Amino acid sequence: MNTKSDNPPLTPWDSHNQRLVSNVHPSDWNNPTPAPRYNLVVIGAGTAGLVTAVGAAGLSAKVALIEKRLMGGDCLNVGCVPSKAIIRSARAAAAVRDAGEFGVHLSSPAGSSTTLAPSDGEREGVRGNGAGVSVDFAKVMERMRRLRAGISPHDSARRFTELGVDVFLGAGRFTGPDTVEVGGQSLRFAKAVIATGVHAAAPPIPGLDQVPYLTNETLFSLTELPRRFGIIGAGPIGCEMAQSFARFGSEVYLVEATHGILPREDQEAAAIVRGAMERDGVRLLCCGKNVSVTKDPGGIRLKAESHGKGYDLVVDQLLVAAGRAPNVEELGLETVGVEFDKKGVKVNDRLQTTNHRIYACGDICSPYQFTHAADFMARIVIQNALFKGRAKVSSLIIPWSTYTSPEIAHVGLYEREAKEQGIEVDTYTQEMSKVDRAILDDETAGFVRVHVRKGTDDIVGATVVAAHAGDLIGELTLAMKGGLGLKTIGATIHPYPTQAEAIRKTGDLYNRTRLTPFVKKLMTHWLAWTR
Repeated sequence: MNTKSDNPPLTPWDSHNQRLVSNVHPSDWNNPTPAPRYNLVVIGAGTAGLVTAVGAAGLSAKVALIEKRLMGGDCLNVGCVPSKAIIRSARAAAAVRDAGEFGVHLSSPAGSSTTLAPSDGEREGVRGNGAGVSVDFAKVMERMRRLRAGISPHDSARRFTELGVDVFLGAGRFTGPDTVEVGGQSLRFAKAVIATGVHAAAPPIPGLDQVPYLTNETLFSLTELPRRFGIIGAGPIGCEMAQSFARFGSEVYLVEATHGILPREDQEAAAIVRGAMERDGVRLLCCGKNVSVTKDPGGIRLKAESHGKGYDLVVDQLLVAAGRAPNVEELGLETVGVEFDKKGVKVNDRLQTTNHRIYACGDICSPYQFTHAADFMARIVIQNALFKGRAKVSSLIIPWSTYTSPEIAHVGLYEREAKEQGIEVDTYTQEMSKVDRAILDDETAGFVRVHVRKGTDDIVGATVVAAHAGDLIGELTLAMKGGLGLKTIGATIHPYPTQAEAIRKTGDLYNRTRLTPFVKKLMTHWLAWTR
């Protein structure tokens, strides 16, 4: 399952996957006759390519869109969409498991499915409610496939054709200074865009090439829950899936080379998520060294050292969630003077490659490999490629979120980054444990942390770790984009009770710092005089 093919495996071949493919790579598709010349030829129909193509066509440009795999790219097929469907089912399982804490008790489960062990609260801190939780993993995955297929018409070949885009299914390759070949046809362009994205790439682990392993491109074809699940890499994908599969009932071992999890994030925030994952049953082997895998009669043997202790485990499935590589193969980039390296295509701040007629956007050229980042990079490309714009990718304020429970979301600079850039900051932290709605929801783990330029309320970065951090970070992102400071946030009425009050309370923390001893003394004298 570790061989990269033109299309990710879509099994089982049920009605949902058949519907998906009929939309995003229909077998009966006939490529159109090329126009004499296109304003824009876009290679790659993931988020970046789709937004570029439809946005340009909506402005009356003549656009060709080329895709050799599945339209919708990673996000629809093997990324955001299927993973979040699985996470939602896992959260439902956790909610049922913990229902007793809210005074809700369940009858005994019926039917043939995985049942989580009852009352694990006294064993290694794993939470339990005394009632068995039945998880039908096959149903979880069927729901995911059904929802993914239901979303797929938005990214379909037919829809984009109806919107005025010439859709070509096949491998695109630059063949000249203004030509791209696909399916034996030559397309001439004024400008072109590379939006081919990235694919999973495994790290150099001894024995990995000798065992079957999963990546994000194959994980979502599982139909049976692994009893023992090994995961290598504690980044966003590894953590999200480790927690989800543990909640389904898998015995999960998460291996990470660095200390803790989510090494990029605020480490206090990551520690909170780590504690939640371990309470859900995830076994973390961090600071992992000497990792190796071999075949075993019982599955896959995984060996690793963690904090001086050796582990020798046998797992049923292994997910490699570390490493990504750009899709630059067979594009003919050398033919047109487009420079690239192992990180992807090289671009300037206006997303122009080393060939001034060719642009790139999305994961193929960005350190921010998020769907929403690709979306807004595409908007920059439309301005610059079609209208000689000067829009800069460095002007984007890009938030992101990891959808564990609790979630971690971030925007702007971390405190360590501010120090590296010589920016002095004041930091305001509001604990969720002091927010009424979080208390009532029993979701008190976490905080809102905002960094402002020292002596001002100008926000330079923020981290939220909370049950709904991905939703909450939008307010802080808007404030940064609009130049609104913590003073304004503190003066903005929020409905009560909501967890978003935590953000307003950071504004209150800032406002309290403005009450200096001198100001307080003046106010005291004034109030005494006006009595």
